[in-house]
Amino acid sequence: MEDQSQKKPRILCLHGHGSNAEILKQYVVLRWPETVIQKLDLVFLNGKFSAQGKSDVEGHEWFHANEDFTEYTNFEECVAYIEDYMVKNGPFDGLLGFSQGAILVAAMPGMQTQGVALGKVNKIKFLIVISGAKFGGKKFGMPELASNTFSEPIGCPSLHFIGEMDFAKPEGIALLEAFVDPVVIHHPGGHEVPKLDDNNLETMLSFVETIQRIPSDDLVRT
Repeated sequence: MEDQSQKKPRILCLHGHGSNAEILKQYVVLRWPETVIQKLDLVFLNGKFSAQGKSDVEGHEWFHANEDFTEYTNFEECVAYIEDYMVKNGPFDGLLGFSQGAILVAAMPGMQTQGVALGKVNKIKFLIVISGAKFGGKKFGMPELASNTFSEPIGCPSLHFIGEMDFAKPEGIALLEAFVDPVVIHHPGGHEVPKLDDNNLETMLSFVETIQRIPSDDLVRT
């Protein structure tokens, strides 16, 4: 039998608006210690759409929102694109998201439970949410596809990074209310993938141990 404590959870990672897969990968690999990275199988995906606006990098976005975040375009295409990638390159055990990617992954377990998305892939077993926010909160409207995503508490294990200087901090705190027993890492930085101090590293490693212990019959391999 496979040693559950040695199993590497496979995680699909979604970057922020205007960024790309390689940038998020570099931030995670450079800022998180090898003791964390070596325990995870991280896969980084580019957003389906080119980000609007000027940028010095090849920027992507998962979906487009109007200026006050009340209306969204391409949202259903975005979710279908991610599901298709997961079907062709999976299975994946969990999701990690930063900023726009974090807003998206936070909504996915609920959409899957409601049967409106991700019906072709394994159940999402955990989330890592970095500088996240909640659809339907004070700042962000609710895409139609995700209209019932938070109608019930999200029960899968979740780890949330909240920066003391992050402009998204209030939204990240509000998001916690949607989850059952969320694990939270507070850090002194802003809207970023943070480095881990000794206390935060201990919390991170404890969460990794938790997701490694998820029974293999729940993490169906194909």
